[in-house]
Amino acid sequence: MIRTPLRPLARILSARDRGENPDAIERENLRRRHEEMQDKSRARAEGRLLVLGLVFFCAFSAIGARMGVVSVSEAEEPEANAIGTPIAAQRGDIVDRHGRILATNFETHSLYAQPPQMVDPVASAKGLKAIFPDLDEERLIRDFTGKRKFVWIKKRISPEQKQAVHDIGDPGLLFGPREMRLYPNGTLAAHVLGGASFGKEGVNAAEVIGVAGVEKQFDGYLRDPANAGQPLELSLDLTVQAAAERVLAGGMKIMNARGAASILMDVHTGEVISMVSLPNFDPNDRPAPPTSGFDPSVSPLFNRAVQGLYELGSTFKIFAVAQAMNLGLVTPETIIDTRGPIRWGKFRISDFHNYGNELSVTKIIEKSSNIGTARLAQQIGAERQKQFLASLGFFEPTPFEVVESAGAQPLLPKNWSELSTMTISYGHGLSASPLHLAAAYATVANGGHYVSPTILKKEGVQHGPQVMSEQASRDSRIMLRRVVTEGTASLAEVPGYAVAGKTGTADKPKPRGGYYEDKVIATFASMFPANDPKYVLIVTLDEPSENSGSEPRRTAGWTAVPVAAEMIARVAPLLGLRPEIEPRVQPSVTLASN
Repeated sequence: MIRTPLRPLARILSARDRGENPDAIERENLRRRHEEMQDKSRARAEGRLLVLGLVFFCAFSAIGARMGVVSVSEAEEPEANAIGTPIAAQRGDIVDRHGRILATNFETHSLYAQPPQMVDPVASAKGLKAIFPDLDEERLIRDFTGKRKFVWIKKRISPEQKQAVHDIGDPGLLFGPREMRLYPNGTLAAHVLGGASFGKEGVNAAEVIGVAGVEKQFDGYLRDPANAGQPLELSLDLTVQAAAERVLAGGMKIMNARGAASILMDVHTGEVISMVSLPNFDPNDRPAPPTSGFDPSVSPLFNRAVQGLYELGSTFKIFAVAQAMNLGLVTPETIIDTRGPIRWGKFRISDFHNYGNELSVTKIIEKSSNIGTARLAQQIGAERQKQFLASLGFFEPTPFEVVESAGAQPLLPKNWSELSTMTISYGHGLSASPLHLAAAYATVANGGHYVSPTILKKEGVQHGPQVMSEQASRDSRIMLRRVVTEGTASLAEVPGYAVAGKTGTADKPKPRGGYYEDKVIATFASMFPANDPKYVLIVTLDEPSENSGSEPRRTAGWTAVPVAAEMIARVAPLLGLRPEIEPRVQPSVTLASN
């Protein structure tokens, strides 16, 4: 900007020539400059006042319009939004193989208090105690009358409880919307589903996370919004599961057992159609886990079908026979020396009964001879036995999609001696779960292919590697059928359904070494229909005792076998298997004329 000098030289010189005072020129120019500056400042201030007036006018107009809208709209209670990452509350459903709900979500509410807003804290505490008897009334009064501004009362309440709290009428008692996990079938398939709990929690939402079973195994899938609400489809059949649980619970009671487990598995896909572990629990109200130093197998949370590691007794004998036939060492008719007992150091191997000096391989399975099986194991040898049992899955936890399965590592002998080779051949010295046994028996049943057990629904055959020849598999099935028709499992015969299987009774080990004399683990491993097996069923009873006779009977033939037979009779029609009824011979009719 060009400014006029206060003492212009031309005017100063001209004023001096005329005898005038040059300072008057400077004073005049200074006055004019100040007047110009005042005019500019006044114009700028007037512009600012005009803009500010327009801003205030617009603001008051917006406020007035909003007040008008609020005055004619329905009143709503404002909700406070939490600062931070939003809580993802939605969780996918879990369904059985037919789409029936096993686990879903249920909208409910949480209850909390804001003591500064409470009108009568003492009366509110008394009212809450009447609705929720488990609350501590004195503590509530301390919290409500103290300095706290927020108090959690209940993380989850029912609609009836919510209405009762509403009736108290205190404005300081507030509700937050919440989503909880609901298991509509109660205890059904509890050990498979596991359960869920709350993770990250807020006033208006709570994160539902899996804590056990498939809920924890597939927690990421169930919480992933990318799945667009697609449910997790399991291989379980809800109807078959219910029937199996009912039968096993009745059998456990009749046989005076401490616990029980059963597994029903498709021999071609590995799908587990039902899995039961007793005692069980309700995942809607999951109990607390056992404390340290407590035997976990006593807890209802313990999944005996997956986590229980037992010596499974004579059910292992078919593996020794199948391997010997697969190696070409014997045939079903080969005669084996069964004179005993077999001595190995200070140990003796003998039979439950004296079966004579020799038995055929078929008779060894039919009669359940320990000596005969041990002789076959000696021919096989330790290294080949270990390779075969490893191929059947007995050296690793099963790849079953329940989180507890990863910890079920079979218990193997540290020194696999010749004695170990013989005792393991008839089910002593190696501890595995009933699920391991189910997968191994499925291999025998389906023609010699190992199948991995799975809890997910599969389509089509899922055969794995060939473990034994089809001929060895076929001969083994024939022997197992003879165990039912002629041997130790005669009570397993189910009219219309040919059952094949093997009993196993193993002395129960003591916690500090040795074995109990009057406690056993009784197991029956079966397959049906025997001529073309579709399913494998494992039934295990912990410390059973059948007391209808003069003396207690604890062997699997008297305990686990009748329970398995009843279960097959119940579930086979539910699986779509038609009974094969032999036609009745019609009496001859003679026509006579009058």
